[in-house]
Amino acid sequence: MSDTDGKKPLGLGGGARGPGQVKQSFSHGRTKSVAVEVKRKRVVVPTKPGTPGATGGASGTATHLGDPSKRPAGITDAEMERRLAALRAAKAREQEDAARRAEEEKAREEDRQRRREEMEAKEREDREREAALRAKAEEEERAARAAEEAKIAAAAARKAEVLGTRPKSAPAPEAPVAAKAAPAAPAEDATTRGGAAPRTPLAPRKSERERDERATDRDRGKVKGDEGRRAGKLTLSDAISDEGGRQRSLAAMKRKQEKARQKAMGFGQKAEKQVRDVQLPETIVVSELANRMAERAADVVKALMKMGMMVTMNQTIDADTAELVIEEFGHKAVRVSDSDVEQAIETVADRAEDLQPRPPIVTIMGHVDHGKTSLLDAIRKANVVAGEAGGITQHIGAYQVKTPNGALVSFLDTPGHAAFTSMRARGAQVTDIVVLVVAADDAVMPQTIEAINHAKAAKVPMIVAINKCDKPDANPQKVRTDLLQHEVVVEQMSGEVQDVEVSAKTGKGLDNLLEAIALQAELLELRANPNRAASGAVIEAKLDVGRGPVATVLVQNGTLKKGDIFVVGEKWGKVRALINDKGETVAEAGPSVPVEVLGLNGTPEAGDVLNVVETEAQAREIADYREKAAKDKRAAAGAATTLEQLMAKAKADLDVSELPVLVKADVQGSAEAIIQALEKVGNEEVRVRVLHSGVGAITDSDVGLAEASKAPIIGFNVRANATARNSAQQKGVEIRYYSIIYDLIDDIKKAASGLLKAEVRENFIGYARIQEVFRITGVGNVAGCLVTEGVARRSAGVRLLRDNVVIHEGTLKTLKRFKDEVKEVQSGQECGMAFERYDDVRAGDVIEIFEREEVQRSLA
Repeated sequence: MSDTDGKKPLGLGGGARGPGQVKQSFSHGRTKSVAVEVKRKRVVVPTKPGTPGATGGASGTATHLGDPSKRPAGITDAEMERRLAALRAAKAREQEDAARRAEEEKAREEDRQRRREEMEAKEREDREREAALRAKAEEEERAARAAEEAKIAAAAARKAEVLGTRPKSAPAPEAPVAAKAAPAAPAEDATTRGGAAPRTPLAPRKSERERDERATDRDRGKVKGDEGRRAGKLTLSDAISDEGGRQRSLAAMKRKQEKARQKAMGFGQKAEKQVRDVQLPETIVVSELANRMAERAADVVKALMKMGMMVTMNQTIDADTAELVIEEFGHKAVRVSDSDVEQAIETVADRAEDLQPRPPIVTIMGHVDHGKTSLLDAIRKANVVAGEAGGITQHIGAYQVKTPNGALVSFLDTPGHAAFTSMRARGAQVTDIVVLVVAADDAVMPQTIEAINHAKAAKVPMIVAINKCDKPDANPQKVRTDLLQHEVVVEQMSGEVQDVEVSAKTGKGLDNLLEAIALQAELLELRANPNRAASGAVIEAKLDVGRGPVATVLVQNGTLKKGDIFVVGEKWGKVRALINDKGETVAEAGPSVPVEVLGLNGTPEAGDVLNVVETEAQAREIADYREKAAKDKRAAAGAATTLEQLMAKAKADLDVSELPVLVKADVQGSAEAIIQALEKVGNEEVRVRVLHSGVGAITDSDVGLAEASKAPIIGFNVRANATARNSAQQKGVEIRYYSIIYDLIDDIKKAASGLLKAEVRENFIGYARIQEVFRITGVGNVAGCLVTEGVARRSAGVRLLRDNVVIHEGTLKTLKRFKDEVKEVQSGQECGMAFERYDDVRAGDVIEIFEREEVQRSLA
């Protein structure tokens, strides 16, 4: 069948129309013939080499240039020349590419040949090594077999000598092999031949024949083994040829050879199972249990499923179940507790020869504005008071002072305000000596008594410093007398407590105070071991911009060095820098030295204990355990509440108004003091609720929380950053800044007082007696009254008394004087009164007239 399939091919010409005519069809049968100009395009066919037209480039160019009929239409001589030049350049590039490919192919072939030769050389070495090992093994086997045969022959000879007859023909140990090799020549038993005596010369010939057969079999097996071993080798000819189907890869052959080599050298035996001591806490994750046993997690999960527990490798199991799994795998379980991580902290008692004298730690305590900081400034020759807001101490400070005789003394300055009870308690717990400062013109005050109680609770000695003795109205004797009421007997009153009269302003008695401290320290014999891991107490902690969390630590034992890894409360860190009280960076801090520590991962709580550990992993593990324990403790406290208690608390809270606040302070101790002070503000009707407290600047998250809870933000010695300020302005969150704790507490009290319900007071303004009762249509009963006392007002409240018993309380509907409605009626005048929605009035009843007044309450 042709391509046209009997159909005429399409073309421009056809019918009566001449060439170049096209008939167009339109609607309604209309047609139109259009003349078409046809141009034929010349196709340039490249000439093949060897043809007469395939001459040099110059001749071809000349031919085309000279013969315009063979040139494509519209092509100029210059364009034709450019095309020919491009064609020549393309042919040159093709030749260069072909030459380069040939060189690369040659190099690859050489590389393949080199690798092939290296591989064959390595295989030859492997074969030679295997042949040597095999020959050695065969030699050893042959020697062993020969020794065994000699032993058997000697035993047979001894037996024959003992019996005196030829031994019964029995096959040698290799008889089955020999019989298998030559089944056509079975041995005849001597007993089948009439019991004739055996022929002795046949035995050695049979043994020689068997040995020859065995040697022949070995040689045959060796040849066959070599052929079988070589049959699996992949050679170049085998790889090229398609015969034999799919072959094993070279890697598989190498693995097989390596396995055979290891088996020949004795490495194929399975390793003996190692029994491990598995540390088993109270709960453990399945994957961690498998890791500690050095077993596959899938095997552990399978063992648990056999016990009936459908668990995954990420689930937690209890210690009893884990112990069963450990025993099943053949290991030993060692029960440990989560609290065992604390054992990483060194608690070894120091030897007496390692202890060295250390400076005493002295805490200055007393009532607010009794001159504690001024006294310490006079000793240090500094001026801390000038930089304190309001002239009062609101932070606990730690300083080290060198006395005139060269001895070092560490001082802790505590606040005296009532809100800083926790700070004073911390100061008393870490101190060796308490200096109780009492103003001579003010005597014993509430915080003085509190300081005495803290010192007694900590069981530390006390020195009384009677300050402000330079004032005219100073009375030191009254101070000594007042202290007797609190069981503090000074030396001048025949007691044991030292007392010194001092003046921070004039410097009077400061030397005597330092001597008293030195004497007390000498009696205490304060000693510590500086050559051990450091431990200390956190006096204060804060979040500093640029430096991060900073903790003021008083080292109590050992020496804290830069680079030490430590754990403090629920936080841990590595000492990045140590800064002393003068702002200088130091490399280490010994016992009784206060320093600022940088490098914590978070802000610790004031009062936490700092301990140096060996590794970062230990520190992180201890901190995680403490954090988890604290979280569990909080959760347990909440879970212990029953539903009835929750309902009772919710019912009680319905009548209590709350003032929510957010507190941000500069240091941890100040935040703690503010929270404790705010918790004391309020009564049974209103209370202050601290939603969140923290250390550091006020941030966007604080503003977001305050907006959600409609609470103000209290900033104590901190400020909000720029984004937090803009956010607070947009969201309408109030931010209040304070630098004095007095002002903060007073403002919170005023705000809480605004939540108190106003107190309603009744003021009696008059009495009236009903003389007559009139019945008026449309109004009801109207009482004709005489105002006997005070005044009767239209807007006032009234009570109807009958026989001095209140029977109705309400308001007046009308108050008339004659026929006119009036606002009030004075005493001694008559009037008409009608009660709102009450008509049971009788002559002789008394009307009590009063006004209600709302009085705004405030918290004390």
